[in-house]
Amino acid sequence: MKKLLLIIFMSITTLVSLSAQENGPGLIVRLDDMGSLHSANTACMWSYGVGIGRTIEIMAVGSLFPEAVRNLKRISGYDPVDVGVHLTLTSEWDDVKWRPLTHCPSLVDEDGYFFPMIRPNPAYRGKAITENKYNLAEIEQEFRAQIELVQRHIPSVSHLTGHMGSVTFDKAVFEMVKKLAVEYGLPYIDDEESLKRYNIEFISYDGPKGNLVEKKESFRKMLDKLQPGRNYIFIAHPSMYNEETKEVKHIGYEWVAEDRQAETNLLIDDEIKQLLDEKNIRLKSYASLIKALPRSTPVKENVEEQGIKDFVQSLKDKNQDIHSLMVLRNGNVIHEEWFGDHTPDLSHIMYSVTKTYTATGIGFAVAENKIKVTDKVISFFPDKLPEEVSDNLKEMEIRHLLTMSAGNDPGAFNRSSKDWVKEFLSLPVTEKPGTKMNYCSMASYMLAAIIQKVTGENLKDYLTSRFFGPLGIKVMYWGECPMGINTGGYDLYIRTEDMAKLGQFILQKGKWNGKQLLPESWIKEMTSPQIASLPSGTKDPDSVPEDSDWKQGYGYQMWRCRHNAVRADGANGQYIIIMPDQNAVVAITANIGDMGSELNQVWKYILPALK
Repeated sequence: MKKLLLIIFMSITTLVSLSAQENGPGLIVRLDDMGSLHSANTACMWSYGVGIGRTIEIMAVGSLFPEAVRNLKRISGYDPVDVGVHLTLTSEWDDVKWRPLTHCPSLVDEDGYFFPMIRPNPAYRGKAITENKYNLAEIEQEFRAQIELVQRHIPSVSHLTGHMGSVTFDKAVFEMVKKLAVEYGLPYIDDEESLKRYNIEFISYDGPKGNLVEKKESFRKMLDKLQPGRNYIFIAHPSMYNEETKEVKHIGYEWVAEDRQAETNLLIDDEIKQLLDEKNIRLKSYASLIKALPRSTPVKENVEEQGIKDFVQSLKDKNQDIHSLMVLRNGNVIHEEWFGDHTPDLSHIMYSVTKTYTATGIGFAVAENKIKVTDKVISFFPDKLPEEVSDNLKEMEIRHLLTMSAGNDPGAFNRSSKDWVKEFLSLPVTEKPGTKMNYCSMASYMLAAIIQKVTGENLKDYLTSRFFGPLGIKVMYWGECPMGINTGGYDLYIRTEDMAKLGQFILQKGKWNGKQLLPESWIKEMTSPQIASLPSGTKDPDSVPEDSDWKQGYGYQMWRCRHNAVRADGANGQYIIIMPDQNAVVAITANIGDMGSELNQVWKYILPALK
């Protein structure tokens, strides 16, 4: 399994260029029925990792659901998989059956299994759900149980789909699922209204598909008809031909094992992958569509595009290595650009931009009454304290960690220690906490450690259901200490659009898609000047001009800027710049040592372009 996961991870990094093309058609290859069989689980993993699949549908009622969850969690450690809840009301196979999660007598046969069919089938008379008096309340109860089981184990799950028409066979069921989609924040986009909104069309093989040769040729013909600027969904059912799947059949589809092995072979075929590249077809996921930031144009949002172009040119003229740029106005992406080998789907190291995501996590814990910013740090780790606890250490609070004013010397920290919490608490606290800013990534680490202590989850997992999932932020990787605690202050890898989403979330004062996810009061605290600021390592306040962007005050793991702006920043030119007065966000990734110059160019060119 470890070898498979490594191959999958390496293959994802090579396939990313396929989805980076800007003007071609978008294609979602949806992999259905994970959880139903071990063979389906294995084939879905391969089809996602070394193949062209980008979204996996998981069946909560499947007998191999636990294995599916374990596999998805393993691969998500490298690259978060886009997963949907595949709502199920049938058990179609003769020798492999599924039961509901809840007590649903109107939905099952005399043996307690789901009926095999949705609609009447002469080979299974009386065995269709529509031939029996199904109860709508029982269907809702069952669907809720399936959604909640998947959400509990895969908090990043992004959407709902239906197995064999389980959602669309009855108008009342369809309307109920749409309400559940809103309630659980998991869109169902396979309906006509959503397909139109997201510019999506379902497609299938264009011709015979009885074997691999026919499938490849019909798949090629299908790809020939895809139009630039449109999005398409191809539904696949990957599995393997083996002793397990030989028993999986129903009357009229006895060749299922051979058929689904051929589909797996198609999805991982090198010629097919090359063809997608040649045709400029972008591989997408459901999440990349339904959770993408809206797009607009500079003209529509009253932005002078030449100013943005001049900004880019100014960096090039200075031989500064910019990797990506995204500009938002009024909540819409109005400019996005990647340079060199960097692409929209390729994650980038955040360095200290990571800290702002950590402060967001603290905000959720405060909102849930798990902690207060005035809580003493030592209260969380009584078993890790030094023999003598100084008065200053006793006074250290969460807010001092947030404002980089814990009072200890960050340079004294030994990262080779196996217990970073114990190491941090052993450092001499030479200054009274809260009196002076002394930039320290280990203070951010301690915030992550506190989150894990009070919630039982690491910071990445804690934020997944509350923040990353709702915003569709794809966390490729977040480093951990030897004890499995996220580093908090650095070592986070995400995409440029996910940086922009955090910026827009802060600009919208904790609201997303009309819902207040994080209290507005926390955003105000985060972005307000909580303590006088100086660049990391600066000893003499007078050496930094008063109008410097590093002397405007520091909030909670965020810097104040000139022009009433606020920013998250990380080494070598990573920026999320939030401009409330202009209702704008700028996200930049780079490898630029002179971060002051980079920021100055934003004020010189981009700011005046925001009319």
